[in-house]
Amino acid sequence: MLFESETYIDLNLADAELRYYPHYFSPKESLEYFKTLRDETDWKADRIRVYGKWYDQPRLTALYANTTIPYSYSNITMHPHPFTPTLENIKTQLETTLAAEFSTCLLNLYRNGQDSNGWHADDEKELGKNPIIASVSFGAERRFRLKHKTHKNLKHDITLQDGSLLLMKGGTQHHWLHQVPKTKKNVGERINLTFRLLK
Repeated sequence: MLFESETYIDLNLADAELRYYPHYFSPKESLEYFKTLRDETDWKADRIRVYGKWYDQPRLTALYANTTIPYSYSNITMHPHPFTPTLENIKTQLETTLAAEFSTCLLNLYRNGQDSNGWHADDEKELGKNPIIASVSFGAERRFRLKHKTHKNLKHDITLQDGSLLLMKGGTQHHWLHQVPKTKKNVGERINLTFRLLK
């Protein structure tokens, strides 16, 4: 059962459509999903190329889908595994709530506060125009930062809670960048699932 899944906050940002569900999953569901995903996911430590130099990606990742379409970003090309029953169940719940369709899930495991995700937009050509991205968080809370691509004074921070859902759609990826920054706080592991439709 969903826990307060219909309770949401619309983030009224210019040139964007974002909706935050702080308690999409109950604490019990979140803990069970975290443990299952932590253990059953085929996590990988990839290297990324930034301005001609190679670096260890500061988190672990995995890609699952109901298609064989690869997904590329930061000079990485990922080939998906078939959806597990766990991911399929989460996907079905999201599709029902959001009246959307998803084919692919990119998973990120943030092992501690030094794991992060740099400034970027989910605007790869495989996602098409105005993609719908459903971002689910399990585990430790982390800060999620947004900044407008052209209006430098437009910024927004939100804490992504355990069991939360952040929906990004419309022109969000065209006009905004987002990141999960490093933190010096002693934080535990966080698993993030970003469901999307590859075309």
